[in-house]
Amino acid sequence: MKSSAREDHRFLCLTGVIFDSQYVGEVIQRELEKLKGKYFHSHPDDPVILHRKEILYKQYAFTPLKNPELETAFNDELIE
Repeated sequence: MKSSAREDHRFLCLTGVIFDSQYVGEVIQRELEKLKGKYFHSHPDDPVILHRKEILYKQYAFTPLKNPELETAFNDELIE
């Protein structure tokens, strides 16, 4: 990657997480879908995909995050 003067373009990070597949299906997937439905009106037939850059810039489905109170609530709940 070439160097960039923009702070949001400087680094590339690849992260991996290992979960038991049953836990993913029974807990993580269900909780993420509830979270996306609550804040972004995601629907199983047209799901919202959590992309860091779009969340950061509050673009597309993430425009509701332009409301600072909603953004704080979403971030708190996502971290929880």
